[in-house]
This record gives sequence, structure tokens and C-alpha cells, in this order.
Amino acid sequence: MKHAKFSATVRDHMMIAHSLGGEVFGPAQRLHGATYVVDATFHSGTLTADGIVVDIGRAAEELKDVLAGLNYRNLDEEPDFAGRNTTTEALAFAVAEQLARRVAADQLGPGDHLSRITVTLHESHIASASCEVVL
Repeated sequence: MKHAKFSATVRDHMMIAHSLGGEVFGPAQRLHGATYVVDATFHSGTLTADGIVVDIGRAAEELKDVLAGLNYRNLDEEPDFAGRNTTTEALAFAVAEQLARRVAADQLGPGDHLSRITVTLHESHIASASCEVVL
């Protein structure tokens, strides 16, 4: 039998405001808004006894809760991001890290079988960035 790999993805969105420091960012150095479509993918080499990677309903609720802490905020004013550029990659890491903490606390149900979480923030139909956190 071949080794199987499984994943389950939930999706939500958030709207933020921020500015990015550094010449490389051109006009994005000024305060601007961004709307991200956010995918959180949970990976496992096995399924639970119920035949799932993760309870999709609980995963969707936890993602929504994580994003609520960022949604409709000017990230330049948030203490958690003080002194850091809130690039799409950095935000993907922040969301993945929070979801990983929730998995460790069993807030999505038993998560011992989960191997990693990939969070992808879609800036538009042509650009996205991801962060993968190993559990």
C-alpha cells in the first residue's frame, strides 16, 4: 500500500490597512488597504477514527476567530506588529502561528496526527504568499 497524505482547507477573508517601510515597496510605503482571501490547510499522514483530517466546521471557526483580531485594523497601530513590516508573508506566518497554538491546545479537536499547517493569503487573482508551520 502506498503512503497517503491528506489535507483539508478552510477559507475566509480579512480587510486590513497598513504601510510598508522600505524603498522596495514603492507606493505601498504609504498607508493603504488590502483585502486578503485566506486559506488554512491542515496536513496529515493519517485520518482520525472519524475519517477526517480536521473538523472543518471547527477549523473554519478558529480561522475566523484568528482573523477577527486583524480584520478592519490598521496594522501599523497594532502592538504585535510594532517595528515590523506587515507583508503578506509576515501576515501568513502570524495566522499560521496562531492556528498552530490552537491545534496544540486541542481547540480544533485532537490534533496529534496533524503534521503541518499551510496558510496562504491571496492578495489578488495574480498574487499570493504562503507560510507553512510544522507541528
